[in-house]
Amino acid sequence: MRLALAQMDCPVGDIAGNAQRIMATLQAARAQRVDLVVFPELALTGYPPEDLLLRPSFIKAAARALQDIAAAARGLDALVGLPWEEEGLLYNAAAWLHDGAIVACYKKQVLPNYGVFDERRYFAPGREPLVRHVGGVAVGVSICEDLWVAEATAAAAAGAQLLVALNASPYERAKERRRVEVARSRVAAHGIAVAYVNMVGGQDELVFDGASFAVGASGALQVMGCAFKPDLRTMTFADGAFVGDAPAAVWPEGEASVYAALTCGLAGYVEKNGFDQVVLGLSGGIDSALTLALCCDAVGPSRMMPVMMPSRFTAPMSTEDAECEAQCLGVPLATIPIDPVYAAFATALKTHWSGPGQPVAAENLQARIRGTLLMSIANAHKALVVITSNKSETAVGYATLYGDMAGGYAPLKDVLKTDVYRLARYRNSLSDVIPQRVLARPPSAELRADQQDTDSLPPYEVLDTFLRGFVENNEEPEALVRAGLDPAVVDRLVTLVRQAEHKRRQAPPGTRISARAFGRDWRYPVTARYRSKM
Repeated sequence: MRLALAQMDCPVGDIAGNAQRIMATLQAARAQRVDLVVFPELALTGYPPEDLLLRPSFIKAAARALQDIAAAARGLDALVGLPWEEEGLLYNAAAWLHDGAIVACYKKQVLPNYGVFDERRYFAPGREPLVRHVGGVAVGVSICEDLWVAEATAAAAAGAQLLVALNASPYERAKERRRVEVARSRVAAHGIAVAYVNMVGGQDELVFDGASFAVGASGALQVMGCAFKPDLRTMTFADGAFVGDAPAAVWPEGEASVYAALTCGLAGYVEKNGFDQVVLGLSGGIDSALTLALCCDAVGPSRMMPVMMPSRFTAPMSTEDAECEAQCLGVPLATIPIDPVYAAFATALKTHWSGPGQPVAAENLQARIRGTLLMSIANAHKALVVITSNKSETAVGYATLYGDMAGGYAPLKDVLKTDVYRLARYRNSLSDVIPQRVLARPPSAELRADQQDTDSLPPYEVLDTFLRGFVENNEEPEALVRAGLDPAVVDRLVTLVRQAEHKRRQAPPGTRISARAFGRDWRYPVTARYRSKM
């Protein structure tokens, strides 16, 4: 049997566009004499459609588009993911198309309701396996979470020789390897081969990495699709084994994988939301330097508008390094000194800000002036402001509301500060774009004389160790103390994380790369009196 895994970028809500992409793929697969084409989970609507699924018109539009796709699927079989309404219930489904008709429908059985997933809000679970014969091969169907739960592989019991899995599996570090291991465990348990197709592209906070693959009945990984880009991966399946038509792709690992995910997520947000240009504040520090490099790699230097906004606290080396970064990446750098604007604000405020918090207010005013300038430039040019804050700062509130948090997207939102340095070194290994002294100098917000981040925070190595445990792994404070962290430091950081919740609620979205990011899978109340005890 000839099989094709159609790894696609499916923008949410673009039903007409996704239908056209699916039909074009069917035509390409037919030209390669493919018997069965498998598309990703909810390929027709994009994933996750969220509350669009509550609109009857949305479901009807998908059903109408499926009829057009079915008519185009002559001479082959295809599995297309879409929301399927039946007897008053909505299912996350895969429609089986055969020679111009819809001949069957598989309904996802295991609906994830953890992390970034909220499928029980919208869908009813399916109950029955689906197995059909193609080219003499008994093919069973699975949708995403079904494959991860051993009890859901009923297709094997129904006689399937090959299990095809439709997926919209978001990126996390090293997740592509875990998917392969899950598939191998199903192969070992049931003696059937697995072909796994995944979505690709950025969708708000999520990024889908593709990396589709096929594991033969022997447990060998025999086909590997591309990561982070569309791919029509064709192969021949016979006697439990796959033979690919093209060499196996090489999946990026480590910092290369994370950098590719951040670039893909940012590009998806900019392109799918129709922004012409991208604006950011370039400070000469490590975060803005890495953000500029990411943006240039995602959308191209010609669409970048970095702005340097020095004050009397800005060190000469910061200005020099920002100019060097822009020059290395081939983008013009605008410079707008903020001291005159600050003086005007201070005059207008006069005695109205003479309270006990005035020193901090004076620092924050500088950040808010910069945020206002960037937003004004963006408005004039139909551009997106990206902010440069990282996950470590976001976690403990070391950022200014309506200041350096003002913007539409946060590329580093899920990147801890220590990982910012690792990613910067990785990017420099491709080409030198970040000066070495930016990597070497102590980080500073430069909002007062001789300021360093360690004036307000523990060293980032300590902070990030705490955040990996408390935020990403949901560990209790006493466990972190037993692991070697100072009790007083842990107690203070727990307080800072809780106090910063109101800031995080007002922060822009950003690409998710960890198992737990601030956003869809972090849902704490702003107003709450519970506090973890040690």
